[in-house]
Formats: sequence, structure tokens, C-alpha cells
Amino acid sequence: MPFNHNDHYHDLLLRELPESCRRALEVGCGTGRFAQKLALRGIEVDAIDVDNDVVTAAREMNSTLDLPRQIRFERADITHLTLTPDTYDYIACLASIHHVPFETVQKLRASLTTNGVLVILGCYREATIWDHAISLLAVPVNAIWRAAVFFRESWSGSRPDRGTQSPSAPVAPPSMSLAEIREDSAEYLPGRRIRRLLFWRYLLVFHNMKAGLGSD
Repeated sequence: MPFNHNDHYHDLLLRELPESCRRALEVGCGTGRFAQKLALRGIEVDAIDVDNDVVTAAREMNSTLDLPRQIRFERADITHLTLTPDTYDYIACLASIHHVPFETVQKLRASLTTNGVLVILGCYREATIWDHAISLLAVPVNAIWRAAVFFRESWSGSRPDRGTQSPSAPVAPPSMSLAEIREDSAEYLPGRRIRRLLFWRYLLVFHNMKAGLGSD
């Protein structure tokens, strides 16, 4: 499997799992690799994506796995989906929020349980000299990681045949700069933590505290 920027940060997202997490939502699930990791931890997962081919592939790829908890894959657009309040202990959005209006995070926040956690692995529009500098720094590191993954899979014989590769999810350029994301998220998700990551991503973490405020 080629080096994937979202997969690279899975462990970082899993560190934010709340204790006694029972039910999770993944927005932009792709072919379900992150949902699998949640289910393996005994978490019941609702996994949605707007692309029908991707969701179909996810169902097929996960149908034969012996997982301790169920993954429900659904083709759905989060902007039109009705979410029940106080439902999810953990919500993860992997490179999907920039496909919808950013205020959609308010809907996600409302569906969190008390002490539930929302994590966003997001993309941002490069708008500053520092943005472009980080982007340039990421290019050679990205090439090294891709080469390392290629040679590791070649030596182990685990590289998939071209005909068996899973479908790619739709992509779209992000419209919001990191500064704009910081500003809007402070309003919609008070107390959120947000930081820049190397591979053209940022990480946002919001804890739904009892008082209705997030926590740094």
C-alpha cells in the first residue's frame, strides 16, 4: 500500500480516544482502515463517506474480518445527515472537513456525549510564507517515506497488484487558511486544541466537557 498521509497520523488520532469509548463516528471513512482500528479496540463504529464506490469497497474489504465490534458503513453526506445528540463518544474526520462548510463541526459537537472527543485531521490552504516553507520542508521527507514504504513492501512481497488496489476517494483543494480555521474553530469549538502537522495537515482536538466548554 502506498504511503498515505492520513494513515500516517492514525496513531496520533488514537491517542485522543476517551476512556470507556463505546461508540464512534468516522466522517470520510474511505475504505475503512481507521474504522478497523477503532473496531479492534472494541468500539462500535458508524463510518460514512460520500463516494459510493469507496463505501462499497469498504464493505467488501471488511466483510471477512473478525472484528470484536461492528462497523456500519454508509454512503452519506454529513451536511445532510441527521445526527442524534449525545450519541458518540468519539468522532473522527480524516481529510474530510474541507469538503463541507466548516460550521458543520457544530453538528458534530452536538452529537458528542459528555466528555466525548472530536478529532479533525484536516487540510488547509497555504496562505503565508511559513505555510509555504513547511510545505517545501515536507516534500523531501514525503519522498523518503514513500520510498521506504515502497521498498519495505517490495521486499516483503506485500505490494498489491494494480488490479486489486482500492478506489480513491474524491479530492478537493481546501479553501480555508490555517489562520481562518483557527479563528472559526475558536468560535464553534471553544477550548479546542489545534496544531500544524508536517504533511500538509493540521490536528484539531475538542473535548466536550460537562459545562459545554472545551479544554486545552
